[in-house]
Amino acid sequence: MDLCVETNALTKTFGTKRAVDGVDIRVERGSFHGFLGPNGAGKSTTIKMLTGLLAPTSGTVRLLGLDLESNALEIKRRIGVLPEDLCLFENLTAREYLVFVGRMYRLPAAIAQARCDELLSLLGLGDTGKTLAVEFSHGMKKKLSLAAALIHNPELVFLDEPFEGIDALASRTIRAVLDRIVERGGTIFLTSHILEVVERLCTHVGIISEGRLVHQAPLDRGNGPSLEAMFISAVGEPEETSVELSWLRARM
Repeated sequence: MDLCVETNALTKTFGTKRAVDGVDIRVERGSFHGFLGPNGAGKSTTIKMLTGLLAPTSGTVRLLGLDLESNALEIKRRIGVLPEDLCLFENLTAREYLVFVGRMYRLPAAIAQARCDELLSLLGLGDTGKTLAVEFSHGMKKKLSLAAALIHNPELVFLDEPFEGIDALASRTIRAVLDRIVERGGTIFLTSHILEVVERLCTHVGIISEGRLVHQAPLDRGNGPSLEAMFISAVGEPEETSVELSWLRARM
């Protein structure tokens, strides 16, 4: 198996809380991997460790066949990241920001400009002109951050909630782009709370609950259970509660 992402006993603690607990992730090269879990399960913490934004307490990470700790710079040249916190340079325009990112990845100026134009047009940001990113809506900032993650043509792309705040038309365009990346041999590692999106896009799925990886397998779109049923089976049914909203007890 040609692994693009591999972790061994990956662990992160904050004080007495173990946010990620001995996780062993296996992601095949060329796959579209969905990484799911309830709120607070450890998804974003895991992605931050996988992308070098957060140091693990213990355990190891290998990306693209390289150890992250000893080959961090080489790996970061070859991956793209849409983080939970978008971290844009908001006093730049969309065009200025994308060209800057492209040049940081050592793209020649002409190629950075050309890719910038294509990305802005594709994602509906081509008419933003001299508007600074600080004035963008959340959805526009998300699209600009996604463009920055893709401009250098990475082999491996990490996406933390890429469809949050994105309108339906842009979502369709983004899904097509992501499908194309996988078709040409790239690998995508995606977290999302929208199970329908994961079920539609992903070839493999991992589920984390309370910091532990409780499921990891190819996604069966045949006669097996739905992703929702698989998710609930893996993380457990929510506790029943008798609490009600008082104003909803009677008919209007």
